[in-house]
Amino acid sequence: MKKIAATAILLSGAFGGTALAQEHAIEKQPVREHVSLIKELPEQMARFKFQSDYQFEYPDAVRGVYVTGHSAGGERLQTLISLTNETELNAMVIDIKDDFGNVTYKLPEGSEYNNVGKSYIGDPLQLMEQLEENEVYPIARIVVFKDTVLAEEKPEWSFKDGNEVWKNRRGESFVNPFLKEVWDYNIGIAIEAAKMGFQEIQFDYVRFPEGFENRDTELQYSMGDYPEDHQDNVQTRVSAVTDFVAYAKEKLEPYDVDVSVDIFGYTATLPEAPGIGQNFTKISEHVDVISSMIYPSHWTSYFGVAKPDLEPYKIIKEYAKLENKKLSELDNPPISRPWIQDFTASYLGKGNYLNYGKAEVEAQIRALNEEGINEYLLWNAGNRYTENVDYTP
Repeated sequence: MKKIAATAILLSGAFGGTALAQEHAIEKQPVREHVSLIKELPEQMARFKFQSDYQFEYPDAVRGVYVTGHSAGGERLQTLISLTNETELNAMVIDIKDDFGNVTYKLPEGSEYNNVGKSYIGDPLQLMEQLEENEVYPIARIVVFKDTVLAEEKPEWSFKDGNEVWKNRRGESFVNPFLKEVWDYNIGIAIEAAKMGFQEIQFDYVRFPEGFENRDTELQYSMGDYPEDHQDNVQTRVSAVTDFVAYAKEKLEPYDVDVSVDIFGYTATLPEAPGIGQNFTKISEHVDVISSMIYPSHWTSYFGVAKPDLEPYKIIKEYAKLENKKLSELDNPPISRPWIQDFTASYLGKGNYLNYGKAEVEAQIRALNEEGINEYLLWNAGNRYTENVDYTP
């Protein structure tokens, strides 16, 4: 499914180049070094697109797992690769910019992102080579507007409560979706991931903070290029979030990567989510893949299901019917690839949750399959996935 593009690749051991080539060069061995020729070409010349020299094929259907930067750079990676080799799983969604705002590998001095880089993934080149060798489809997860690191570094790009950067009850800060500077900062990281060889950029937390409608007139923040007109704050927030997605898609086009967005499942049940600025239909118009987070544990009483975590098959099936209807109304609908649950939500309290295992995971997959949705992603924050699951029931 990936388009073929012209490639400009240099094999060199010492030639200056991308951050990865400089940071992880191996003496006496050629280093993969990618040179993009997309800028400032005369109009009459054929325009080259960047393309890495890794060979990844889009699977029959993406069936993936979430992988933290620590897991991708540590011993757990081998366990996860074995899982994909031994089952029908075939993809990994790997943190490249995490929930705090850290980039999960180090970029060289001089990079705009050097100060936020961590060595969780010590050797990104080796990671990509292992994924290629084992035919694991690589997706880069980029957490966008939840970014405590950037908010503290640039308070003017965040929301302020008096003289302090605003934090939610979990101590997390967000940056401002109205600001083009914030958009460009995150798209720059996405471009680095594309250069690394990732085939898809998945943007998460593409939204305002939860409950923002209750504090939008109390916090201090810039409206950027958006009208300082508070008569319809909902539509202004929806415009900012949707515009970011469309802008990111455009900027990433030369890198031949798919673009996906994680979105709350409940947004498909509403015209739009009033506080956070997510409109399911509008976002879906600008992405290749839409990944609704439909974990049974995250629903309140919905679709006639009083305790959704106790009925994974039913809640997922009812959601899938609704989403199919919404997407069918679009001229060019994206691929549906929901996030489903492979964890136990004991925090819901006795009588409100199940211990999730083989049966519960398979029930969710079966519900999606029966409604014609064959792609999905499994979430487990610790990257410990249930054994002996039939991933194509």
